[in-house]
Amino acid sequence: MPRHKPSARSKPRDASPGRHAQHAETRVRERRHRLAHEAARLIAEGGLRDYRQAKLKAAQRLGITDDASLPRNREIEEALREYQRLFQPDSVDQLRRRREAALRALEFFQPFDPRLVGPVLDGTADAHSPVALHLYSDDGDAVARFLEQHAIPAEPGTHRLRLDRERSGDFPAWLFGAEELTFDLTVLPRAQLRQAPLSAFDEKPMARATAAQLRQLLADEEIGHYEA
Repeated sequence: MPRHKPSARSKPRDASPGRHAQHAETRVRERRHRLAHEAARLIAEGGLRDYRQAKLKAAQRLGITDDASLPRNREIEEALREYQRLFQPDSVDQLRRRREAALRALEFFQPFDPRLVGPVLDGTADAHSPVALHLYSDDGDAVARFLEQHAIPAEPGTHRLRLDRERSGDFPAWLFGAEELTFDLTVLPRAQLRQAPLSAFDEKPMARATAAQLRQLLADEEIGHYEA
């Protein structure tokens, strides 16, 4: 008897679990990418500095509800850099201005072994970003006296920081304006000079820069601008 060739419809479909998983991972990556860029836009245009708030607001706007699609803070930071480069060309000048002001502040507060931290150091600063410094002193009133001696009106407050994975604390903070910029000071015990507080982004020790390190960063930027 003649043999019949199997119909094309009778061929088994590829129902590989691996392929389904791959498609699911791709969809999650795409949503994470969209959320990171929407969160970056909200930060850049709306002045949000709380990355968690920005990504939750972005998820609400895009109608994305699964937690797996929420981007990490570092992904948002990378998207923010890209957004600023493409849509906010003046952000380079704003960053340079803040870094130069930060250098003068680091030199001014030298008695307190100051360190530059935050967006002005990591390069994501915008028109809403303060110049954030960590000062170190075991005298709780020393910074207040220093500000008063130099006739700098400042608003007191506190900042909560994670010193390590087991310890957190509320530390004195001072907010003041100078050079048409906002400066945000946090006063920490001198023992914390040995170990930076943990970053809210990735729970690693946050980046810090001394006056000498910032001066070198500015010089490197100048060389890079000249070569470009």
